Amino acid sequence: MTTDATALVLEFCEAFGKGSAPADLVEYFTDDAVYHNIPVEPAVGREAILGLLNMFLTPAEGVEFRVRNIVANGDVVLTERVDVFRLPNATIELPVMGTFEVKDGKIAAWRDYFDLNMYMSQLQGAS
Repeated sequence: MTTDATALVLEFCEAFGKGSAPADLVEYFTDDAVYHNIPVEPAVGREAILGLLNMFLTPAEGVEFRVRNIVANGDVVLTERVDVFRLPNATIELPVMGTFEVKDGKIAAWRDYFDLNMYMSQLQGAS
């Protein structure tokens, strides 16, 4: 892993598309990191983040973060992305704005802002 904040976040986003396991993805985080999908409660600490990653990734055959734009101010990195979830019977594409705070070469905070209804309606349409 790199220590440059922007490069670290890009590497992390690319790891999803390469099929990295949740146990590998959680290595990008500090021990006390916070992962908050804004429509739901935050996950605090690596174990909680691992649980959330497992919940999102287990039903998917693949997940890709397509980074459209990325900008940083020091150790704060903003991403405009389309997160693509390949499920057994559908593909869901979800526009996302993400904020990453990097500390000592690891992700200390990750907040994603998206429309949960957009995700749920695509998911329901797939069934």
